Amino acid sequence: MAQLTIGSYDEFEKYVGKELGVSEYLQITQDQINKFADATLDHQWIHTDPERAKTESPFKSTIAHGYLTISVLPHLWEQIVDFKNVKLMVNYGIEKLKFNQAVLVNNELRMRAKLVDLKNLRGTTKATLGIFIEIKDNPKPALEAEIVFLYHFH
Repeated sequence: MAQLTIGSYDEFEKYVGKELGVSEYLQITQDQINKFADATLDHQWIHTDPERAKTESPFKSTIAHGYLTISVLPHLWEQIVDFKNVKLMVNYGIEKLKFNQAVLVNNELRMRAKLVDLKNLRGTTKATLGIFIEIKDNPKPALEAEIVFLYHFH
């Protein structure tokens, strides 16, 4: 269940500069990694061959694709904020993306989000979020970025 409910630009605006919350943890499994490899045609052994990864990878394990880690952002974001009165939400961009740490198979990830900026573009809300994808029991985040969403409130 989301920690915040936002139903308008004015409600959203109150959170500029503030942390919005932290999602639950999500475990990244080998099955997810394999399905992502199939979907993106990226079958590099470091992602999909656990036996080879045990002996040849510096991580001694398979790792999630960086873009798989990015792709779970909407799921994690929905756990932080529940938007009401929205007729459409669009992923608009990713800025300042930095992969800091490999995500090993079975790592658990969560998202910490802060509202960096909010703009009203002729009725469309442009929200810039500062996000960190944290790995359970690891002080260094998997990634950090500014994610930009467009919200069309009713």
